[in-house]
Amino acid sequence: MVLLQSQSFAERALIPPFLYFFLMLYPPQRIANAKSRTAGAAGGCVLLRASALERIGGLAAIRGEVIDDCSLAHKVKKSGGRIWMGLTRDSVSLRRYLRLGELRDMIARTAFTQLNYSALRLLGTLIGLLLTFVAPVAMAFSTNPKVWAPGLIAWCLMSASFLPTVAFYRLSPIWSPFLPIAASFYSYATFVSAVRHWLGRGGQWKGRAQARIHRD
Repeated sequence: MVLLQSQSFAERALIPPFLYFFLMLYPPQRIANAKSRTAGAAGGCVLLRASALERIGGLAAIRGEVIDDCSLAHKVKKSGGRIWMGLTRDSVSLRRYLRLGELRDMIARTAFTQLNYSALRLLGTLIGLLLTFVAPVAMAFSTNPKVWAPGLIAWCLMSASFLPTVAFYRLSPIWSPFLPIAASFYSYATFVSAVRHWLGRGGQWKGRAQARIHRD
């Protein structure tokens, strides 16, 4: 996984949390474990044996997929191939995100696809994000010590868990406590992804809507 840019304010605030959440969805240890069904990849840099590609039927096997990199990894692993995904500073992404709207659109392109276009999964995801990352902050500002103390502890623990990702991007540790704000932003972007899908504009990429229109 190439090193994403972290120069603009939008990038510094949201790119490290993007990596943090991405690795929660696709833990590298589980990706590399042949006994685990988890399969993931980062499309900006993929090295694949020709024999592995032929075994799954070529690129035609993923031509209808919006999340094509992870779909490719899944098919390779399912076919018996071995996969691995790791982080690096040696390969750097050239893509810049100068505005918050650009990062919103990056997430909104595939977030609802990741949830298999399920309104129930969407609701569960949003509730889970808010309860895990936002509720402790709200609790920390309570005047009741029985409420603010656990909230503050939870906020400190999530900040500590995020700190290695901040350090990986060589940013100041001051960014760590702002993870709940990033979680709120990604909750919003995920909801936007669902709304765009329902309006027939899902999976927008280079001016085209790619996500399928879900019909019961």
